[in-house]
Amino acid sequence: MKYLILVMSVITFIVYAVDKNAARRNTRRVPEKNLHLLALLGGWPGALLAQQMLRHKSVKQKFRLVFWTTVCGNIILFAAALVFFGQ
Repeated sequence: MKYLILVMSVITFIVYAVDKNAARRNTRRVPEKNLHLLALLGGWPGALLAQQMLRHKSVKQKFRLVFWTTVCGNIILFAAALVFFGQ
């Protein structure tokens, strides 16, 4: 499970970086729903790191609300998996 979170975090960080680059160049962006899905699937640590390091998606309040909701959802799913499937 920890490797899944690590891999998803790296992928998510890269996708945030691609989106930041697209925003700077005014080209096609990564849809926010895709960024949220990556966070929900375990990539939220990478998303949080990218938000801080790249200063990307760190101000928009609606995005932040949905992001933190996906983080909570991910933690709940992780806890449920531990309860039902063990370590």
